[in-house]
Amino acid sequence: MTTKNRSFSFIPFVINLIIPFGFGVLGGLLTMQSVKTWYPTLAKPSFNPPNWIFGPVWSLLYILMGVSAYLVWKKRSQIAHFPRTIAIYLIQLVLNLMWSFIFFYAHRIGLALIEIIILLVVLIVNARVFYKIDKTAGLLFIPYALWVSFATLLTYSIYSLN
Repeated sequence: MTTKNRSFSFIPFVINLIIPFGFGVLGGLLTMQSVKTWYPTLAKPSFNPPNWIFGPVWSLLYILMGVSAYLVWKKRSQIAHFPRTIAIYLIQLVLNLMWSFIFFYAHRIGLALIEIIILLVVLIVNARVFYKIDKTAGLLFIPYALWVSFATLLTYSIYSLN
């Protein structure tokens, strides 16, 4: 590993954090109204977490995604298909945002269930691609994959109950 890859670059690090947080802010804007009005009217399973947990969990997941992307960015000169790698990352971020839109904004729970399954598959692919480039970058996706797996079960349960 070269010294260049070991060095820390502040601006790229911050940019890599801002990108997933930007998607998160957009998702938050899409969910804000429905979390207060529509979502409380839905029947939910007993394991449904309290609303206050979602903000801290997603904040941590966005930090992990940003750090992961930064680790991959640092090795960009060694990656034969760097644009494809970034495309996979951005696709999973868009899918993440689309779930919020479909579920909370459009109130289409069944469609959101299909979409979150696609998100889960793409984020696992993303994790594998990142892992091949940088093991830590790939491993940082594990909490995200676990949370989206739980969110998939939660979405299925809400769909079934409503």
